[in-house]
Amino acid sequence: MAKKLSKNVAKARAAVEPRPYTLADAVSLLQKVKFAKFDETVDLTMRLGVDTRHADQMVRSTVVLPHGLGKTKRVAVITTGDRLRDAEQAGADFFGGEELVEKIQKENWTDFDALIATPDMMKSVGRLGKVLGPKGLMPSPKAGTVTADVEKAVKEYAAGKVEFRNDTGGNVHCVVGKVSFEKAKLVDNIQAMITTVRKLKPQTSKGAYFKKVVLKGTMTPAVFVNVQ
Repeated sequence: MAKKLSKNVAKARAAVEPRPYTLADAVSLLQKVKFAKFDETVDLTMRLGVDTRHADQMVRSTVVLPHGLGKTKRVAVITTGDRLRDAEQAGADFFGGEELVEKIQKENWTDFDALIATPDMMKSVGRLGKVLGPKGLMPSPKAGTVTADVEKAVKEYAAGKVEFRNDTGGNVHCVVGKVSFEKAKLVDNIQAMITTVRKLKPQTSKGAYFKKVVLKGTMTPAVFVNVQ
């Protein structure tokens, strides 16, 4: 027996047509049908026309959302010497050298949203793959989380820099803000993400690149977005 939908869910679903909306209309609709008593997170999912069996068709990068995520990210830094002071002054929530590596390794500690490491510490950080890898927290040069410029990296991630990569199904999932954002700011954030992903289209990818783009709040129905 199918589970009966609540009145709020049923009403929200009835308001969303199964067709693509313009980005502006999709955001307006999402904000109109929200019903949760908390400030819902807005997720963007893009199904891309890529073949993930080929390394040259992986889509991975970062983007600094113009209006942030509506919350401050917790940033940890693994470094040594003067860069520890740089990390502290930039506002890192946690920072340290070998002792922080050991804490993560021995305690499976991952109480942070982004981990930044300087190149000289990567030999030690490499031991953390089993803990950090499954959670997508392993530092990498491509994501800008392996860098000598600790101060810049900390400030960018704390302000809302987002790292993304496609999964095995060719989908890119990312948080783009809160339902309570002003419509224009939410549109800006989503457009920044879409534009960044568009620029990363692999040369070997054939056919439609954006196969399906969906916008969804934590509790809202999915709204299809036309990005062609």
